[in-house]
Amino acid sequence: MKKLSLLLLLSIAISCVNKPTEKKIETIGSIERTDPALNDIMPADASIEILSDGYDWSEGPVWVESEKMLLFSDVPRNIVYKWTEKDSIDIFLKPSGYTGEQNSNSPEEGSNGLGLSPDGKLILCQHGDRRLAVLDAPLNAPQVNYQTLADNYDGKRFNSPNDVAVRSNGDYFFTDPPYGMPRGVQQEIPFQGVYKVSNGAVALLVDSLTRPNGIAFMPDEKTVIIANSDRAKAKWYAYDLNENDEFVNGRVFYDATANTASEPGLPDGLKIDKKGNVFATGPGGVWIFNSEGKVLGRILLPVSTANCAFDADEKTLFITADNYLLRVKL
Repeated sequence: MKKLSLLLLLSIAISCVNKPTEKKIETIGSIERTDPALNDIMPADASIEILSDGYDWSEGPVWVESEKMLLFSDVPRNIVYKWTEKDSIDIFLKPSGYTGEQNSNSPEEGSNGLGLSPDGKLILCQHGDRRLAVLDAPLNAPQVNYQTLADNYDGKRFNSPNDVAVRSNGDYFFTDPPYGMPRGVQQEIPFQGVYKVSNGAVALLVDSLTRPNGIAFMPDEKTVIIANSDRAKAKWYAYDLNENDEFVNGRVFYDATANTASEPGLPDGLKIDKKGNVFATGPGGVWIFNSEGKVLGRILLPVSTANCAFDADEKTLFITADNYLLRVKL
């Protein structure tokens, strides 16, 4: 009996040694539920997981389903990183936004917003090179080889293309605030525009926004939501597209100006799910609206939040926030 007990104890000990231990995931922030409809989007036990940190300013995430990876920018470091569940973090592209040899003299010279073309190529808003570009290399074998999609309007250089929305027909809609402009250099375009690039032709869509930033299409691609990163006008605007792809019926989607006095961050990047729910980074974290602009809740974070992206089935939301890469299960 004593021998049997010793064997049993030894077996239990070996079992405990061989059993993998679950790594504790660190979390940050909290979920604010304003409307019961949020329960259909986000489970009651949802948490905000820290996947990695240590960035200067993480931005522009995009999910690449073919490679099961998330790509995102660190704008000041001029790097695109990739994250995978298996291998965690690695450098994907360097340089990502400024490819010149001399000092760019820009505080934010790297890529910002990222997107995917209909044929699966990486699209980059490049601050330092002041252009919208495409990566001319396979995503499973990246090389620093960029081709210009657009770098000027009426012969004048863009300020610093910031974020891009890719329409299903291959047209690119992007914003052009001055955040990546070189220090001491005068803007050639005297406003902050929103543009469309179609078959190489550049069309100005609106020039009245003070700091156009994040941009995304509603599911029917007939309405665009644009974030305005201006502390005095911290708003999201909605525009409809007419038959000539002109912006019409401009209106305020939501005004968060009052929140800027007490919460970190401004309206920045955003994504819209297949049901028309809008996930928009702004004061306090990520705001979640229905398609009519009603607040359903917020993902509250203690740092300024830059952008977000869904995985392919919209079951996961990735968030870039200051020095963090975060994840929320939906």
